[in-house]
Parts: sequence; structure tokens; C-alpha cells
Amino acid sequence: MRKIQLHTKILLALAAGMVLGVLANRLGFSSFVAAYIKPFGSLFIRLISMVVVPLVFASLLVGTASLNDIKKLGRIGAKTLLYFLCTTAIAVTIGLLLANTFKPGLGLAEDVRADLVKSSAGQVDAKIGASLEKPTVIDLLMNIVPSNPVEAFVEGNMLQIIFFALLTGICLMLISPERRAPVISFFEGVNDLMIKMVHVIMLIAPYGVFALIAAVVADFGVGILVVLFKYAAVVTAGLILHTIVVYSSAIKIFTSQKVGAFFRGIRPAQLIAFSSSSSSATLPVTMECTEENLGVSAKICSFVLPLGATINMDGTALYQGVAAVFIAQVYGIDLTIAQQLMIVLTATLASIGTPGTPAAGIITLAMVLKSINVPMEGIALILGPDRILDMCRTVVNVTGDASCAVVVAASEDK
Repeated sequence: MRKIQLHTKILLALAAGMVLGVLANRLGFSSFVAAYIKPFGSLFIRLISMVVVPLVFASLLVGTASLNDIKKLGRIGAKTLLYFLCTTAIAVTIGLLLANTFKPGLGLAEDVRADLVKSSAGQVDAKIGASLEKPTVIDLLMNIVPSNPVEAFVEGNMLQIIFFALLTGICLMLISPERRAPVISFFEGVNDLMIKMVHVIMLIAPYGVFALIAAVVADFGVGILVVLFKYAAVVTAGLILHTIVVYSSAIKIFTSQKVGAFFRGIRPAQLIAFSSSSSSATLPVTMECTEENLGVSAKICSFVLPLGATINMDGTALYQGVAAVFIAQVYGIDLTIAQQLMIVLTATLASIGTPGTPAAGIITLAMVLKSINVPMEGIALILGPDRILDMCRTVVNVTGDASCAVVVAASEDK
């Protein structure tokens, strides 16, 4: 009963926050919302983020060590990565098909394009400046291995933390049971403690959601969606289509889980994802929902979900496909089949290195545009509605993580 009431409170907070945000934007008291209401939302995100690192490390270590079979770990890992890569490639393809069908970039007037580029040029430089010197694939692989695990924990480098947790769990499997038992028992206690902390933090979730949504709508308004309505509509339609068709099909085909039950079970995580625009910040809630509401074992959740929050970004990849074609259309560039295949490949691979933080997709979009020789200045065209669309695509990212956990668990009879 408590969960149903919490869902209702979060939904009401979401609606109330949007109403307040629109009023603040229209009546000119956005600064009041930013100064006195937004901090409550920021506090909620900080509280959730506070438990991410210890929860990920403890749960992943315990989950890995508890498998007691390296072959089984490899099998689960292979299934997880295959699912992530396939759904991400499908997401980009859906985005490209919709963008080529509805051609959202052909209807944008020249004066509107010039105004958008001029008003957002500085933001583009700030957001993608660092992305122009992205490391190579070899560098990316090397950076997964932490030279100093303590530094990885301090900086919150999730890929390095995941690698260290996996390696520690594997090594625990290789020592005698009497030696590893106290270590596993300790980290099981840490994991239970972090889960309990999530339960406590979720009590203030409605207030955090209210503050976050009010601040976003007050800052950006909904007017920019009118100017770029066709683009925003194509992205949103693609995200909805991917969520309903791809994830529902995966659940129906590969598991015995009811599709409706799946979406009801993951709803709290979707609401937090929508409010925070951060897969990483939502991770503790996603783990709780997937384990308690969907019945996935802790061993599977603790392995699949932290990995998914770090490398699985279906919503971001789909948005990059639409955005790349949109920008090319605005600039009058006809993309060849080879270039569009390059978008699928680059967006799929780039999503693996995308941090689960707000607006991270903008950085990897620069990589996609660079790979097909489309002006990166065009990113300025889509910055206006990006914050709102970022909220939507984070919901897809989180839903994809949960669907993978359910599919993998079903394949392992867990």
C-alpha cells in the first residue's frame, strides 16, 4: 500500500511542479523558483547520488562472488552486453527511420536557424569543447582499469568502480570458502544498509520531484518546443515507440513476466529518471524496483543494472540518430546510406562511454556529427528543448536497464 501511495504522490508532485514552472516562466518569477525551490530538488539528487558508489560496489561484488562459477558469470555478462548492443542499435535505427520519414529539419526557417545558432553558440562551445579531444578506443579500454581504486571511488568513475568490483568478486571466488565468507558477509551488510538508506530517502521523493520539475520548466519554458515542435515530436515519438514496441516485445518473447506488470513495477524509477535526467542517480531506485517489484534476483540486479546505468543508453542513442539527421537536413546536407550506417555504429559505440548524467548526450552527439562531417555548430539548434527531451530519454535508458535484467534473469531461471 505504501508503494501505491508513493507513486501517486510522485505523479501529483510532477503535475504540480509543471504547473508552477509554467506560471513562473510566464509571470517572471523564475529566479524565485531557482533560488528557493530548486535547492530542494538538488538536495534530493545529492542524497540519491550519495549511495550510488557504495551500493554499486557492494552489490556487484556480492553478486559476482555469490555466483561461485566464472563460466556462469561470463555467460550472464555476454547476454547482458548482447542485449545492450542490440537494443541500442535498434534505437538508433528507429531514430533514423523516423527522421528520414518525417524530415523535421526541412521546415525550419532560415531566420529561426540563425537566431538559434547565435543565441546558443556559447553553450555549444562550453558543452562540446572537451569532446573534440576524445580518447581513442584503446584509450577508452585502458581507462576502464583504475590505476588507483581509491581515486576512482572519489571521482565516482563508474566504469572503473565496476571493473574493480568485478575483479574483486572473481578473486573472492578463487579463494577458500571459509576465507571469503566474512568478506562477502560484510559487503552484504553494506548492501542491505544502502538499500535501507534508499527507502528512507524515497520518503522525500515527491518534494524532490516537485522542485526539480518546477525549476526545469521555469528556466526553459515550453515555448521553445513550439519553434522546434517537429523535431521534438519525432524524438518523443521514437522514444515512446522504442519503449512500447522493443521492450514490450523483449519481455513478452523472452520472459513469463506480464508486460503491464513490468511497466507498473518500474514506474517509480521512471518517474525519478524523468525528474533527474540521470541514470546514475536513479540507479538505487531502479535496483529496488527491479528486485522487489519485478522479482529479479539480487545477483542478477547487482550485475546487470550498474553496468546498464553506465553503458546502456538506448534513449540517448535514438536521440542522436534523430538529431544528426535533423541538423543535416537544416544545413541541406543529404546523408548517404554509408553515412547513416556510420551514425548507427558511432552512436551505438559512443553510448557506451556516455556518463549517466544530465545532458551527457550532447557531448557524444558531437562525436556522431564529426564522424559524418556535419557542422557541430548545428548542435546549437537543438539545445533549447534538449533539457526536456533529456528527461524523456533518461526514462528510456532506465527502462532498458530493467528490461535487460528481467530478460537475463528469465534466461537463467532467476
